[in-house]
Amino acid sequence: MQKRVVVIITILLGVSIGVSYLPNAWLALGLKDNALLNNVFTNAGIGAIISFIISMFTAKYVIAFGKKLEKDLSEISSTYLLFGSIGAIIGLIIGVLVSIPLYNIPLPFFNLAIPVVIMLLLGYLGSKVGTTRIDEWKKLFTSKKKEKEGEVLERKVGDNFRKYKILDTSVIIDGRIYDIAKTGFLEGTLLIPNFVLYELQYIADSGDSLKRVRGRRGLDILNALQKEEAISVEMYDGDFAEITEVDSKLIKLAKLLDGVVVTNDYNLNKVSEFQNVPVLNINALANAVKPVVIPGETMQVLVVKQGTERQQGVAYLDDGTMIVVEDGQHYMNQSLEVIVTSALQTAAGRMIFAKPAHAQKGITENQSNNKKTNEK
Repeated sequence: MQKRVVVIITILLGVSIGVSYLPNAWLALGLKDNALLNNVFTNAGIGAIISFIISMFTAKYVIAFGKKLEKDLSEISSTYLLFGSIGAIIGLIIGVLVSIPLYNIPLPFFNLAIPVVIMLLLGYLGSKVGTTRIDEWKKLFTSKKKEKEGEVLERKVGDNFRKYKILDTSVIIDGRIYDIAKTGFLEGTLLIPNFVLYELQYIADSGDSLKRVRGRRGLDILNALQKEEAISVEMYDGDFAEITEVDSKLIKLAKLLDGVVVTNDYNLNKVSEFQNVPVLNINALANAVKPVVIPGETMQVLVVKQGTERQQGVAYLDDGTMIVVEDGQHYMNQSLEVIVTSALQTAAGRMIFAKPAHAQKGITENQSNNKKTNEK
């Protein structure tokens, strides 16, 4: 279908060019008075045939160029397109006004080619001015607030500020991003790419019950973020078809938009740092503000899976901290009171080691009974 449209448009252009310029060609060849050649139908037919032959070889390249152009435009922000288009239109209008006197010059090439060059040049300059001064144009179109209490100082955005905070799948499922954004500690706009949303949907539809719960939790967090009026949330509809990994797409998007990747994935953090992409790690923030777990504290946990060592069980806190429970394998899918024995801090997060509280109580009671027996 696309090829047919390109061919039809090319034929129409050929007909127009044939009717307009072939009479001059016949004149140059001395065939102006040949009625068989020099008439509207013959000129239109010759132009259509030539353009049809050309379209057979060029249609696929035109279609490929159109798809690439569509893809590039989808990856550009709407603000950039708006001000670029306005600047280009203004530049073209100025080019038309400047070119009006040139049409009256009796030089065939000069009065046609030079005005086109001037219009293209001014249109390009207009688009560049429109896109490089977006912040200044926004100020012209926004209403100024009344400053009754004196002049308000304008804050320049420095190198440490990035407008877009791009969320990855792990940080959405984790859920703490909602509380952080709600407190106002996270500046700018939270950007959720479509490929991250598709991955969340895929996880939510998984046959594994644990993955399914995680995916649905992530979708609930997104809905909660979008409903908060104080939090700026935007969707990114573009995609990078040549890249298959979601993490690689996130890094590519962060480079394109000069944004920050927000994650709690240790590997994505390291890869982003290696490629000079700014990263906000939720685990690093949580470790910085989290109170130290003191050995001897008790807590209530749910053992969800087996550990790597014999008879160990693994539980998780709400923030994702792993708790390794000694002899926890015997209490699978049970709520259990445990006593913290030690805590290990790593670059990937915090690990807590604990043992069942009743086991510790039994040891304490045996020690006290032995002590009484010795005293007797």
